[in-house]
Amino acid sequence: MIERRDLLKLAVGGALAQLAPGAAAAQDNAPAPAPQPFSFANVVEHARTLSKKPYKAVTAELPDAFSNLNYESYVGLRARPEAAVWLNDNVGFAIEPLHRGFIFSNPMQIFTIENGVSSRLVYDPAKFDFGKITPPQGLGDIGFSGFRVLTTGGGAAAAEVAIFQGANFFRAAARWQTMGAMARGLAIRTADAKGEEFPQFRAIWIEKPTLAAGALVLYALLDSESVTGAYRFTLRPGDAVIVDTECTLFARVAVDHVGFAPMTATSYLSPMDRRRSDDLRPVVAEVTGLQMWTGNGEWLWRTVANREALQISSFVDDKPKGFGFVQRNRDFEQYQDDVQRWEMRPSLWIAPIGEWGPGSVQLIEIPTESEVNDNIIAYWRPRDGLAAGSETSFAYRQFWCWLPPDRPQGAVVTAARSGRGSGGKKRRFVVQFSAEAFAEPQRLPPDLRPVLHANPGAITSLQSYLMPDRRAYRVAFEIDPGAETYSEMRLVIEAAGKPVSETWLYRWTS
Repeated sequence: MIERRDLLKLAVGGALAQLAPGAAAAQDNAPAPAPQPFSFANVVEHARTLSKKPYKAVTAELPDAFSNLNYESYVGLRARPEAAVWLNDNVGFAIEPLHRGFIFSNPMQIFTIENGVSSRLVYDPAKFDFGKITPPQGLGDIGFSGFRVLTTGGGAAAAEVAIFQGANFFRAAARWQTMGAMARGLAIRTADAKGEEFPQFRAIWIEKPTLAAGALVLYALLDSESVTGAYRFTLRPGDAVIVDTECTLFARVAVDHVGFAPMTATSYLSPMDRRRSDDLRPVVAEVTGLQMWTGNGEWLWRTVANREALQISSFVDDKPKGFGFVQRNRDFEQYQDDVQRWEMRPSLWIAPIGEWGPGSVQLIEIPTESEVNDNIIAYWRPRDGLAAGSETSFAYRQFWCWLPPDRPQGAVVTAARSGRGSGGKKRRFVVQFSAEAFAEPQRLPPDLRPVLHANPGAITSLQSYLMPDRRAYRVAFEIDPGAETYSEMRLVIEAAGKPVSETWLYRWTS
């Protein structure tokens, strides 16, 4: 079922010959093209060839009956069971095409691959229930806006595990989770003064799986004004959904601001921001913070929040081991939302495959007045960008999960709060670290202490509290920024001069 918030947040050989620049998703009433042999090498070669030609946007004409839909009308466009590809083939997966309309007007060509041969999925209005909408007479092949990936078998009803829809967005959810954070294939000039560029998956090929393999392999052609790319995704569902991503990018022009493995999420109301709207829910956020595992082995935790003004943070690194948005608060009582179930949203962890070299994890926090907006963005920004005419290959593994597979060995931050200080511009903070070791005070090092730095600003009233019954160690303090309008804070728990926790980071702004 498509929820209002989830929908609004999205605010090659012979087969590839059909993808001439500027071609529409399909021609009305045109016969389906003949099946063609497929190989990923041909997708790569087509992306390379396409990059040497001027960019031309895909034609996106759509009948008024669909292009002018509101939310309620769009969710009434439902695929009938017979529209799902491989639903009754006992292969473990099915593909449900999604109708174009509302904010999803751009077409995506969808191909299936069976026995090494690709065939384009042809739109058939008979396979959709239009609800209260009367479709135009003689409606031709208008293509699709994307598709859902369903898991099947075991006697259970088909369950949604992933969705590809809108530009180059996609997302997944593990068993028992609800859809939350989204990934992108690529980010270009996000929050840049030059303006953001949104690449698009023009076509996706989906290989028919086997029940024994338990995996679904997809290939995608990405195109934009600056870059083309060929992608291979290998999706494995389970207690965590694992998506292996291999990519080769071809730069039409020099791109100095590019983001690998980008992700977006919502943080509308949290204990760290001052947006205390008249909302009965204490927290409205699908992620708690940004986790980073640096190339030198340090674990960083950056709490995220809905800011008063745009905030851009760069965490410089070399050969990162991992990063991602993590939802650590899994207690329904903290959210009190029976519909959205924020505590059930997946964490999204990125584990680079191979060495990514120098660059930075970029975090962008955008002010928002609505929970339907994805206002928190993160990605890896390579230091040198992409040179004109260059070819760049990289790979990574995504974990859509309850907890990332890689986690700090020491204490982790499980809560952070901010509020008015004792006077003037002072701000008071409380940060809680949790670990099983805190349950046994007699076994803790005697010199356990918080180490806190703030720049600019002065630290006052620093206190710490060990709470064995809660397996927690809380640190309370105030920051006096003086005449400054911001302060970068860094807090870690140490013993014998060595860290016994991850490092908490935060930027306060006035």
